[in-house]
Amino acid sequence: MLTITEQARAKINLTLRVLGRRADGYHTLESLIVFADVGDAVRFSPGETPSVEMSGVYAGAITGSNLIDTALERLTAADPALMLGRFEVDKQLPIAAGIGGGSADAAAVLRAVHRANPAGKVNWEEVAAGLGADVTVCFADRASHVWGAGEKTRPVAGLPTLDAVLVCPLGAAPIGKTRAVFSQLSLPAAGPVEAPDPLPPFPDRDALLAYMRATGNDLTAPALAVMPVCAEADAALRDFEQCLYVGLSGAGPTSFGIFTDGQHAAAAAEALRARYPEWWIAATTLGDR
Repeated sequence: MLTITEQARAKINLTLRVLGRRADGYHTLESLIVFADVGDAVRFSPGETPSVEMSGVYAGAITGSNLIDTALERLTAADPALMLGRFEVDKQLPIAAGIGGGSADAAAVLRAVHRANPAGKVNWEEVAAGLGADVTVCFADRASHVWGAGEKTRPVAGLPTLDAVLVCPLGAAPIGKTRAVFSQLSLPAAGPVEAPDPLPPFPDRDALLAYMRATGNDLTAPALAVMPVCAEADAALRDFEQCLYVGLSGAGPTSFGIFTDGQHAAAAAEALRARYPEWWIAATTLGDR
């Protein structure tokens, strides 16, 4: 069988509302999530000796067992007859950046194994949900309206694509970053999980940007308190006249700027790399392929 390749695309929260704290420590939320055209690559060689090999710019930041190992353990438990093999992960996304790199990698592994085992007995969505809050939407790999703890998803069709620049101040995230950011919030106990109303139509980019401005990201202020350098990243993006909107993805520290077009986004990314060579910066398109 030929090698199967899946892209583990960066996940971007265009909006994020945090609604309550659950008894198990998780939070209920509502988010509009899209995916970028930058990410890691997962190559799967079915039938070879099972292994996971990491390479790429940020491979060295991964130590010990990771979410891919857990995903493979869960798949084997769900269906011992599954054909597995060798997985090679080209790690191009920074770690703990708020863009779901680890979740996207695990989801890409699930998709690759599913392609090699179309008749398998695995409940793929159930396995994805059990791996973490972002893995379900990363497994779907398309623009989605997300709620619950992140395991409830609804596809959003026809969302306008956005030309963007992603900026992550490397080294900004402390150990336990997500917990530290959420601990800044004062939240009520979470109520029953109910599906939110469907999103309004977004006929064009301006309608989508208006919704993003009105909704925002509830973790922005807490993230700035934990990682003050995020304010510098935001300001750097806002310096560009062609930048229409700046937001934070997830709990940060990655910020995204929406630009008037791809040409201006690429020029801004080049200028920012020259000013901040120690940061991870990428011009990208957000939206479904």
